[in-house]
Amino acid sequence: MINILSRNKKPQFFSKPHLFIVMGVSGSGKTGISQKLVNDLNTQGEYEFLDADDFHSSEAIALMAANLPLNDAMRKPWVEAIISKLIKLSKQNKNVVLAFSGLKYQHRKIFRTLEFKCHFYYLSADFNTIKKRMLSRENHFFKVELLTSQFAAMEEERNDEKDITKLDVNGTFDEVYQQVYQLVMQELSND
Repeated sequence: MINILSRNKKPQFFSKPHLFIVMGVSGSGKTGISQKLVNDLNTQGEYEFLDADDFHSSEAIALMAANLPLNDAMRKPWVEAIISKLIKLSKQNKNVVLAFSGLKYQHRKIFRTLEFKCHFYYLSADFNTIKKRMLSRENHFFKVELLTSQFAAMEEERNDEKDITKLDVNGTFDEVYQQVYQLVMQELSND
């Protein structure tokens, strides 16, 4: 059992730790939203932040930096490394916020098999909105030229994926963040 203090400081007990996955194509804002969410949630309990980009091999990063998209075979060890870390954290009863593209249904499905209460927040916008955001980023290995491949690889949520909440990210960072935060608070209050 995990003890989390809510805003009113009454302990909440969860049978499984939470895994909140903020997903979307590169440039959708998933890392920034995830980091802020962890900071805010850590006022109530202990949450671990993971950025899926940190699990890419140096070879995969070099390919993407050279504007070459990854294929499913190249993504496999990356997803396996993330899963391995999540298994360790679940055994420690750690709550996790993961910034992860979530492009593939098969990858999302694997996360649901782990010992977490899992929910996905899918940050979505049209190509031009995301491209504009990416052009304003500095020092990121993923270049705007690869955005087309991300949109092509993104498998939209299926009917059996009831744990995905899709959010339009055309608003400001704070507007999008508040939507995610309120949804997470609602999810936590349902425990």
